[in-house]
Amino acid sequence: MAKATTAKAPKKVKKAAKAAPKKAKGGAKKAASNAADALWKLVDHPLMAELLAVGAGAAVAALAEGGLSGKKKASSKAVKSAGKAAAGAIGARLLSEFTEVKKASKAGRASKPAKAAKPARRAKS
Repeated sequence: MAKATTAKAPKKVKKAAKAAPKKAKGGAKKAASNAADALWKLVDHPLMAELLAVGAGAAVAALAEGGLSGKKKASSKAVKSAGKAAAGAIGARLLSEFTEVKKASKAGRASKPAKAAKPARRAKS
């Protein structure tokens, strides 16, 4: 009689070590989203809106003053002068805003009453 073979247990296959989890691609998107939200909050501020309007107005005025011709050199100079005009107008507006705030803070300090001195404590008898 032939000897019956018994079923052998299957060989255990070694599993490869798990690789470190890949960073989600959404991390960069999330950071960009946070930056965009911060930028929108900044632009939403009334002072920023006013500064942009002042700068745009100065740029348009500089372009209108310089005139736009079809020549590349002339239009390049006009755009540069428009940028300088916008930067100057924004700077002047910021300076006036800061001086107003300084004046208001100085006036606020002068109008505050001085704190009264505390009365001396009596010694216990």
